[in-house]
Amino acid sequence: MAAPTDTDPDRYAFVVASNRLPVDRVVDEDGNEGWRHSPGGLVTALEPVMRANDGAWVGWVGQPDVEVAPFDNEGIHIVPVPLSADDVEEYYEGFSNDTLWPLYHDVIEHPSYHRDWWNAYKRVNERFADQIVEIVEQDGVVWVQDYQLQLLPALLRERRPDLTIGFFNHIPFPPVGIYAQLPWRAQILDGLLGADVIGFQRHDDASDFLRAVRHIKGYTTKGSTIDVPVDDPAAPRSRKGITVRHVEARHFPISIDAESFEAIAHRPEVQERAKEIRASLGNPKTVLLGVDRLDYTKGIRHRIKAFGELIEDGRVAVEDATLVQVASPSRERVDTYAALRDEIELTVGRINGDLGVIGHQPISYLHHGYPREEMVALYLAADIMLVTALRDGMNLVAKEYVATRSDNDGVLILSEFAGAADELKQAVIVNPHDIGALKDAIQRAIEMPRRERSTRMRALRKRVRENDVARWSRSFLEALDRHAPSRAKLDPSAADPGDQHVEQLQDTTSIFDQDAQTARAAEDTREARGA
Repeated sequence: MAAPTDTDPDRYAFVVASNRLPVDRVVDEDGNEGWRHSPGGLVTALEPVMRANDGAWVGWVGQPDVEVAPFDNEGIHIVPVPLSADDVEEYYEGFSNDTLWPLYHDVIEHPSYHRDWWNAYKRVNERFADQIVEIVEQDGVVWVQDYQLQLLPALLRERRPDLTIGFFNHIPFPPVGIYAQLPWRAQILDGLLGADVIGFQRHDDASDFLRAVRHIKGYTTKGSTIDVPVDDPAAPRSRKGITVRHVEARHFPISIDAESFEAIAHRPEVQERAKEIRASLGNPKTVLLGVDRLDYTKGIRHRIKAFGELIEDGRVAVEDATLVQVASPSRERVDTYAALRDEIELTVGRINGDLGVIGHQPISYLHHGYPREEMVALYLAADIMLVTALRDGMNLVAKEYVATRSDNDGVLILSEFAGAADELKQAVIVNPHDIGALKDAIQRAIEMPRRERSTRMRALRKRVRENDVARWSRSFLEALDRHAPSRAKLDPSAADPGDQHVEQLQDTTSIFDQDAQTARAAEDTREARGA
């Protein structure tokens, strides 16, 4: 396909591609269609850059068999990619979430390998590529987001070699011994290596990717640079004398819009709601909080077990402490997730039945999502935040909790297997698989002196404020800019959300509601097909 000229209409210098669009399609009771701005750090980070660089966002609307023409929303060009019910079942629920997700999370649950799913994954990635090459300018920049679109960089490079391409993986990348199980391991690597810059959450993830490239593809790496062989006489030559293209693969830890969360936490109505939450729980001495999607990677079972044993052992009085567990619905029609929900709810019921007293239950379990203001109120109400993921790319909940605690109080208990542990070193770091050590950490947090809590939280807050989501996007775009021809330079300095996003947060729902909407859409798809 020929590259467009600079004068072609409806072309954009900067294109972001993700599985989901930054807006949600909503239909009111009268059947009127509208679009609601989606919350989240990625949207907040990229909006200013897109406005400054004439950007477009390409993605799925989140509902099957819905075709929508491109449109503008709050200054961003939105380009929907339609997915059929079969696409949702095979590409999204199948290959993305029942093959790649468990594989990339250290096979905590066994991945499924089906050729039909793989074919659907290729088909959808090609559809994204066809859409993007139609709208991106000559020498434009494309930033691909996450594991659902790992073939897209190479597909774009094949169609449009003039483009500068970035890819960011929001979830972990597994060690080569695990990754090698994937039947299509080489094809995925080829897809990713179509990018100029490949970003990961942690240094270890980038290292695992580089090892996979050496082991499976046999390519030479030096530091964070990969020599990818190309058939181009004008390309530079490697030490082996072959022509290569240099690909950069390293970590860019993502973060949050800390200023916005802090602004919400300062609202009088949110602070009053936090007091109401504690009162509704009986004003216990200690409120512990877990906030997760209902996913087997999050370690929800481990923290519930540890907390229950602390009460059972008499180390914590049942009247003195309450664990609030928010578990947002996620992929509920997938057997593994349905079984996880049943197991957690049975465990919560047993603990509350065995250890509860009249007027007080040890665990308050909430299986639904909440608006962002309610989540911030929960953060303010909680003395201890439990983030016990068994494997996590980053876990932004940990950073959200820290950002809201301008009182410099509260304790963050953080799994060493979450990417946030690399930065938030003043948290109480735990191995969630070690139930005994997790129990000790919880008790330590409950008994921690105020001065120590304050010292730790001040250090955590400083880290989160300095390394916010704007810095993340700016650092990635600056790396990408170094690979772009001089005529295609971006303006990475625009990656600063500023005060405008504080107001945008007021009427938005949380990311947990987005997950619930996706789960409901998938369920509706299955019911419509008679599954």
